[in-house]
Amino acid sequence: MIYHLCSHDTLALTQSHRSRSSSGDLSLTFLHLRRFRLQQVLSALEVLEAAMWSRESAPPLLICLLALTALWKTRSVNADAASDAFKTNITLFTRILDSLLDGYDNRLRPGLGDRITEVKTNIYVTSFGPVSDTDMEYTIDVFFRQSWKDERLKFHGPMNILPLNNLMASKIWTPDTFFHNGKKSVAHNMTMPNKLLRIKDDGTLLYTMRLTVHAECPMHLEDFPMDFHSCPLKFGSYAYTISEVTYAWTRNASDSVVVEGESSRLNQYDLLGQTVGQETIKSSTGEYTVMTAHFHLKRKIGYFVIQTYLPCIMTVILSQVSFWLNRESVPARTVFGVTTVLTMTTLSISARNSLPKVAYATAMDWFIAVCYAFVFSALIEFATVNYFTKRGWAWDGKSVVTDKKKERASVMKKNNAYAVAVANYAPNITKDSGTLPTIAKGGASDPNKPKDGKAPDSKKTFNSVSKIDRMSRILFPVLFGSFNLVYWATYLNREPVIKDMVPSN
Repeated sequence: MIYHLCSHDTLALTQSHRSRSSSGDLSLTFLHLRRFRLQQVLSALEVLEAAMWSRESAPPLLICLLALTALWKTRSVNADAASDAFKTNITLFTRILDSLLDGYDNRLRPGLGDRITEVKTNIYVTSFGPVSDTDMEYTIDVFFRQSWKDERLKFHGPMNILPLNNLMASKIWTPDTFFHNGKKSVAHNMTMPNKLLRIKDDGTLLYTMRLTVHAECPMHLEDFPMDFHSCPLKFGSYAYTISEVTYAWTRNASDSVVVEGESSRLNQYDLLGQTVGQETIKSSTGEYTVMTAHFHLKRKIGYFVIQTYLPCIMTVILSQVSFWLNRESVPARTVFGVTTVLTMTTLSISARNSLPKVAYATAMDWFIAVCYAFVFSALIEFATVNYFTKRGWAWDGKSVVTDKKKERASVMKKNNAYAVAVANYAPNITKDSGTLPTIAKGGASDPNKPKDGKAPDSKKTFNSVSKIDRMSRILFPVLFGSFNLVYWATYLNREPVIKDMVPSN
């Protein structure tokens, strides 16, 4: 009974393998191997079945040994069949690769003399940044993918795709792609060269590598730090002209360049999105296809508000505090003016350290220049007030000075009269004691008390406020506030118009 069941399975296995005989020599080899092993198992099962039907002639121990032997042979047959199939696969793939490289010349491009080789590309950005303003460059880490068709690499086998590594890539023709605006490009080789090669049965190849590119990013800093930049990435063939090799994006614009979500988190910029394109450049050696991908950046202004704008505003406000001090407070107002001017000078120098040495003025330069003008004007205003104060134009100080001199002169005369009386009447002090108190009383009388008993004039004071200070208290804050309103409304409302931009995730 067991023999008949196994014979039925063998017949079904044979028929199924015959129906798959079109898959190649591997299937036929595997079929013969399986049939041979199953025949051995059937012979063992025949012995076991015969022993079971003749229990009277065979002892029970022998029957058990035969059963264990049959099971062991069955397992060994399956293991040997799998091992042999694996070895056969390796041998078959080795033969396929050897046949592909047999007579293959990697110095010649696919379709030479027949057609133009088209290389399809796409980019997956794993890391974007940092961006250097002083060097006008940026760093980008990408998976750079290229695909083309080579009829010389067609094959027939049990698999449709052959996954290979960089060793095979060095033995076949690959595009000589280079980055036009790249300052330095690095292909990662740890722990092995980060390259991938897949060959389809129709001769289509997929070649992927991991690259870190330092590329140029031309910047126009007129609106710094409220500026926008478009950093390009340009690549194409180095030696093959447009009549030999052309490039094209693998997918549409939104899928040809993909930026990983977390890679666009820059410290100083926001990645708005990217656009892709294609252009043709002409040189002395011919015309070449150039693929372009532009990454659109917007600068974050928070750092510059804290480091430059707020200190400048506070310095201007501090310079205007001197308008509320008395004009006689010359040391205090001088310190305010000189300190604020020196502070603005330091801020203007430090703000330029993080920028390239451009010949034009940026938006921050204009702001610092206006703040410097306000601070310097406050110092000039104090000098003007102090000058006219000495000449007596801004307040009625002449009569006050004259009255003061007269009062000092009368006091001195009275003191002198007292001294003369003491000298002349010294011997008669004890006798004429009533005269000295009168003279002393007259000499020690209050000089500020008028003789006619009138109250002192209230206009004679040193704390008068200059007319220039009164105007400056209103004019300077109004002008500075108006400037800030116009400045921020102008620059913050500027938005670039970018066509066909794919927003970043």
